[in-house]
Amino acid sequence: METGKSIISVTVRTFNEEKNLQECLESVAWADEIVVVDSMSTDNTVAIAKKFTDRVILQEWLGHIGQSQFATDRTANLWVLHMDADERVSPELRDELLSLDLGNSPYDAYEMPRRHFFMRQWINHSAWYPDYKIRLFRKDRCAWGGYAPHDVLKVKGAKKRLKNDLLHYIYQDIAHFASTKNAYSSLTAADHFKNGRKARLIDFTLRPLYAFLYRYFVRLGFVDGIAGFTISVMEAHAVFLKYIKLYEIRNKLRRFPK
Repeated sequence: METGKSIISVTVRTFNEEKNLQECLESVAWADEIVVVDSMSTDNTVAIAKKFTDRVILQEWLGHIGQSQFATDRTANLWVLHMDADERVSPELRDELLSLDLGNSPYDAYEMPRRHFFMRQWINHSAWYPDYKIRLFRKDRCAWGGYAPHDVLKVKGAKKRLKNDLLHYIYQDIAHFASTKNAYSSLTAADHFKNGRKARLIDFTLRPLYAFLYRYFVRLGFVDGIAGFTISVMEAHAVFLKYIKLYEIRNKLRRFPK
């Protein structure tokens, strides 16, 4: 019987990830194959990657969905574990993955809880945990889709939920949080505009309010202390940015149109 170790390929997309990549790749060193797809990093990312694998591929950025599919298509094994450079497979998750009988699995994909580390603490609420993500999948039965910048796996058949955590060292600080959400809201607004979506008054007024109340009270963000309050405010602001930018694009409100 094949074990999970012999049939799992790991993919990691990178761009200037020298601070994160070493620990990420150490956490998946048990895998049969590691494929790193790098978007022309200017730091030591590629050198670090080459310490762990000879499957380091340089590829100009194709977008979140395109880059993920590009990496998947270059793996040798049927089963693929997709990772971001700021993520780690916990020892418990590693053992759970290696215990799977993937050669006889009735499932096309497995999702796992992702636990975020933010403001020097693990977040246990705030709609950030459990943040289930499909990361282990059969590449012949799944494909990358979604909308920018949210690439998600489209699964044809059944999936199963794993118990142990994928660890995510998310934002370095508040400025990183804010800049990421600002960039992502621009990508999402542009994608929505391209697909004909409109921004209504309710979208950039009541939706942000709901986002805060849901995270802070319904999903117990207050239990996470100042970090939970910060997450709730910042995520609500991100909702506002996404829709007000869509409104701006549709109504040609930019002073200097792009």
